[in-house]
Amino acid sequence: MRPDFRTEWFDGVSALSAVQWDALVQATPGTTVFQRHGWLAALERNGCVGAGTGWQPLVLALRERGGALAAACALYVKSHSYGEYVFDWGWARAYAAHGLAYYPKLLLAVPFTPVRGAKLLGTDAQARQTLLRGIVDWARAQGFSSFHALFLDPQEARWAQDLGMLQRTTLQFHWHNPAHAGSPPWADFDAFLASMRHDKRKKIRQEQRQVRDAGVSYRVLHGEQIETADWAFFTRCYATTYAQHGATPYLNAGFFQTVGQALSAHCLLFVAQRAGRDIASSLVLLDPARRTVYGRYWGATEYLPALHFDACYHQPIAWCLRHGYTTFEGGAQGEHKIARGLEPVATQSAHWLAHPQFASAVEEFLAEESAALSAYQGELSTRLPFKASADL
Repeated sequence: MRPDFRTEWFDGVSALSAVQWDALVQATPGTTVFQRHGWLAALERNGCVGAGTGWQPLVLALRERGGALAAACALYVKSHSYGEYVFDWGWARAYAAHGLAYYPKLLLAVPFTPVRGAKLLGTDAQARQTLLRGIVDWARAQGFSSFHALFLDPQEARWAQDLGMLQRTTLQFHWHNPAHAGSPPWADFDAFLASMRHDKRKKIRQEQRQVRDAGVSYRVLHGEQIETADWAFFTRCYATTYAQHGATPYLNAGFFQTVGQALSAHCLLFVAQRAGRDIASSLVLLDPARRTVYGRYWGATEYLPALHFDACYHQPIAWCLRHGYTTFEGGAQGEHKIARGLEPVATQSAHWLAHPQFASAVEEFLAEESAALSAYQGELSTRLPFKASADL
């Protein structure tokens, strides 16, 4: 640790000033709305992380000699691997098979949020690198089995690699306007569809027609337009969808209400209506500085064919085109997103394992996984729905 930095530990982001934390967010290239104090503190204050969740918040902060906050990050001591979206259950099973404890482990990530972006906040690159070295040193000194940094900014991934952390690639699906460098941007949703091959364009039109013919229309609510009753309905939809899959939701009504107040300008809600009743809702988060929309959560109180695709993909993409946003991140997993104009994008994570033999075995596994994933990404890219450039 640099001698002119003073190290401080806190039990969560809520222990720090929102003004100071968000000043670091503003100073750090590549951050997203999910690093804002309002998002991370809402998780803590509403019990989504903390005691009994397996996500124990921990903040490492560096201060200058004069007391100014130079760097900070949100860490979590994990007793399981749920809600991370970079899967290491096999590593945990291998540890257990050899009589070793994999948990607790240390995690640098935004809980339940597979979004690529800077996780190490700081006033400059040196402070952020010092922060990362301090985490690795602390994880080793505290006897953690491992330290995992997920969905990193490319610069952070390089710093982690320089420290000897193992690199892991995963795939997500993002929409960009235009889809390829050198292509003209789409002016509206019709132009977007016109760039697709006939069969793919026809499929999306059929999905939209199914929804429209079922009598569905949408209310699109932004910021303070989203009222308490709207958040309550959205939470009901979100919880219903989890229940239909036999799962327990990670988030709760208090979290969504809190985020709706603290980060209202970033919240956009699509509410599907039918016969005068709300039947489904999709929440996306806006990042105006990056001209990016993040698809996050959805749910429905009744099933209608194609409603999920329309509410979660077609409607947000059309909104992006109307408002000049150039990227829509559809999140992890789901090859069905390819046919709807989202393309595979590589994301980077980094991993440190204390046990030398397991670190070596994981390194070999990741080399094989990376090669297979690269081939898979190439294969997926051949399935994009767009016409060949010569046909445009």
